Order: sequence, then structure tokens, then C-alpha cells
Amino acid sequence: MPRSTSTALVPVPKGEVALVKHDLTLSDPLRLVRDETRLQDRDAVRQYLPDILGRALARIWIDPQFAQGFAKSPKDTLEQAGVFLPDTMSIEFEKLSTDRPKIIVYERQPNSKFKMRVLYLQLVMMAGK
Repeated sequence: MPRSTSTALVPVPKGEVALVKHDLTLSDPLRLVRDETRLQDRDAVRQYLPDILGRALARIWIDPQFAQGFAKSPKDTLEQAGVFLPDTMSIEFEKLSTDRPKIIVYERQPNSKFKMRVLYLQLVMMAGK
């Protein structure tokens, strides 16, 4: 009988997907948030949205349907995933053919033509040896 050469802490049969159990229920690894999330103000957006958008950027790389929806309407796509932003916030998604995807979050005060950048996220490739 051939001996396994795997060094995995938790062996997973080839071709299978490993699922993580939380609180005895299966977790969907593509979900952006566990529970519906309503961010009420700029401080909450700055505190919580970078993690959520980081998961969105990762999902954009592996889920073409999610990527298309996010490119068309980022705020609507987040709402479908259970993430709600204040009405004063808007999101722009940029993905140039030679560039990494970038998400920019803006805030526009009522009765103002100007928008202020609140935060942005961009994937960066790093290699190390």
C-alpha cells in the first residue's frame, strides 16, 4: 500500500473542497458577511468596509458572475450580499486591462457637488523568496 506524502494538517481528498465549520453549521466561503451589515456613518465605513471589500476583491478574481455584477453596480451588489452603506456613500470600481482591480468609496454631503474619497482598496501582487 503506497504511503501518503501529504503534509496537510487536515487531509482533503483530491478534487474535493474543504469546508470550514462554524458553530456546527457549514459556512459559505464566498459570503462577504456572516450577518446583514448596515454601516451608518463614515467611521463605521472606514472601520468595517475594508475587510468586506477585501473579500469582494478576492471573490471578483474567482467568480465571473459576481465580478460582472460588481463592475456594473458595486453598491447594489453589496446590498444583495447583505452590506448596506449610507445614502451619502458611493462606490466606483476600476479594472483597467493592465491594472489590478481598484475599489474607491466616496462620500457626498447633501446639496453638494463635491465628493470626498473615504477609502480605496487595490490588489497588489507581491513575490518573495
